[in-house]
Amino acid sequence: MAVLEAATASWLRQLAERDSDAVLDRMHALAAERDFPIVGPEVGRLLAQLARLSSAQRIFEMGSGFGYSTLWFARALGEDGRIYHTDGDPENQRLARRFLGEAGVAQRVEFLCGDARELIAQTPGAFDIVFCDIDKAQYPSAYDLFADRVRVGGLVIIDNLIWSGRVAAGDDSAESRGIRDYVDKMWNDSRYLSSLMPVRDGVGVSLRVA
Repeated sequence: MAVLEAATASWLRQLAERDSDAVLDRMHALAAERDFPIVGPEVGRLLAQLARLSSAQRIFEMGSGFGYSTLWFARALGEDGRIYHTDGDPENQRLARRFLGEAGVAQRVEFLCGDARELIAQTPGAFDIVFCDIDKAQYPSAYDLFADRVRVGGLVIIDNLIWSGRVAAGDDSAESRGIRDYVDKMWNDSRYLSSLMPVRDGVGVSLRVA
């Protein structure tokens, strides 16, 4: 799903994989075997950097799959940090528990099974980071649920905003419309300062400033 020229995207992927380890390697292999979408090491490293830069201690993931992004976040948190892993498939959560346990960070993770939008509504308190990677048509309704839930100085990070170039090209699918509606909502929210980073398939980063 890279939007860059193929050779450049391949080089950036190789850079991002330099610090890979056995757990990440197994997760990469599983994603390839099952054609399962993960954010990949390029975005994973960015997530870890943003978590550290913001001194995050409480992170809510909307759409965690088998725990790939969760692992990058969990490793960036301190020992007292907490990350909420959400997925609607119990098998994905089983795999996530195994991978995160092997990585030694499972104690930092709370596993919630179900619709991420319902789960964030049921989870009290403010968050340092909300990471959103659910169905793209659901992005606008997710915004309505988390926009008030991030502390000032905290971040909303959202994946796939470029959507393989389809959004800019005017695609009218439900997914592209959802991404456009989300961008309109977030970029017009004066409480947030937003940017779109052309990392892999497009990562939106919104800093809560008010």
